[in-house]
Amino acid sequence: MPEPYLRAGDADRSTVAATLGRHMAAGRLTLDEYDERLSRAYAAKTYGDLAELTADLPAEREPARISTPARNGVPLAYGCGAAGPWGRAHAGRSAWASWMSTAAVVTSIWLITSIATGALIHFWPIWVIGPWGAILLAQTLGGGRRYDRDRNPHTRA
Repeated sequence: MPEPYLRAGDADRSTVAATLGRHMAAGRLTLDEYDERLSRAYAAKTYGDLAELTADLPAEREPARISTPARNGVPLAYGCGAAGPWGRAHAGRSAWASWMSTAAVVTSIWLITSIATGALIHFWPIWVIGPWGAILLAQTLGGGRRYDRDRNPHTRA
């Protein structure tokens, strides 16, 4: 994580929230601990505030990285919907699968919390899955991003 005094952004808070959800699903956090830390994550202002929330949790293992081809010494980036080593269709399915699994986790947490309190609480998962789903839908309907060699200054001869 960057310097602890630097201000964190929405993407940083969402990343920590997803990490907390995975740790709760693994049984490392109780529902109350998760709920309290999630509230603190979305209220965090700095990277230091976010780091405190996961300091007592084990580091998550990173998946094996797949090497990407390079053109003129500059690696090509594969984004959501971009033509990667498995093609555009695989990247789109993979992005939607990630969205679906996250949606299932946060909706389950919301449902469990609602049942535990005895009343339906505000459907907060919409703030996690709504914007992400809208972006994925726009990329899916728009054909995703395409690598444009003429616009990339690193590949000009």
